[in-house]
Amino acid sequence: MSIELVAGPFDPWARLAAWQAARTGADSGACAVFVGTMRDFNDGDSVRAMTLEHYPGMTERALAGIAGEAQTCWPVNELLIVHRVGPIGPGDAIVLTAAWSAHREAAFAACRYLIEELKHRAPFWKKEALGDGASRWVARNTPAGD
Repeated sequence: MSIELVAGPFDPWARLAAWQAARTGADSGACAVFVGTMRDFNDGDSVRAMTLEHYPGMTERALAGIAGEAQTCWPVNELLIVHRVGPIGPGDAIVLTAAWSAHREAAFAACRYLIEELKHRAPFWKKEALGDGASRWVARNTPAGD
């Protein structure tokens, strides 16, 4: 399991390729991946930037707990979470989750669990810079399925 918070732009596909290349053995027949990027709108408003804040240590522990839960629920071989913090612009990658397993069903389920639980439980705080010049803190986490 690998969990990383990054303070600048990252290429999720390069991270995934590097992680895959570093894996040894052929125990995984499946890898499921989710990449989330910043939208330029939220709650009916134009959004020109966002800042993601977190508490170092606390956030990593929360993500590790979520990954640990996924490991107990599905037969996964590896899990990867990379999450951006700090200033973010529209179109920037925010999060990468990936799960490797012998079979696709477990890989898909674990990957979906990682992102859904992360969105609902991980301690991140979002401040949006709106298109009209105002700013606001996002009051709620992303609803399930968004």
